[in-house]
Amino acid sequence: MIRAFALLLNQDDPKKCTALKLLKFGTIKSTRTIQYGMLVLNPYASEAVCRTDLTLVDSICVIDCSWNRAHEVLTSYRYLRKGIARRMPALLAGNPVNYAKLGRLSSVESLSACFYILGEKKFASDLLDKFKWGHTFIELNHDALEDYSAADNSKEIQKIELEYFGSKI
Repeated sequence: MIRAFALLLNQDDPKKCTALKLLKFGTIKSTRTIQYGMLVLNPYASEAVCRTDLTLVDSICVIDCSWNRAHEVLTSYRYLRKGIARRMPALLAGNPVNYAKLGRLSSVESLSACFYILGEKKFASDLLDKFKWGHTFIELNHDALEDYSAADNSKEIQKIELEYFGSKI
């Protein structure tokens, strides 16, 4: 099983922070640094997560920051020099703050989708079960997640994204 980490930047309301809640449940661990061999979830990365990434990494790290500061934070060299940066394929948010917004995923949604695509569907579901609205994310994205998890590379992921979301990407 791949380990899950969160790098917390404490930029959001702690009551709404999904990564903090996962840490409290002991589902993921906290980290202060990104290590080599970590798949780093970054919406500004050029390549999307695909199942073949499983052979490249031993852990997954979500950088928990405010969407208002995401571009500034996630494009800084500090978070790009180590690890393997991957973006999540196009998905609809199921969280109450950004409901049905394309790509505006919470930390738990990003982690869950990543584990789902890598074939760890049970763990992906377990992550979301900690939230009242967690099932909504899977309901909104089930078919796309199934197709993404069958794709062999980033090019196939891009084709699937276009099929589901077309020009909205």
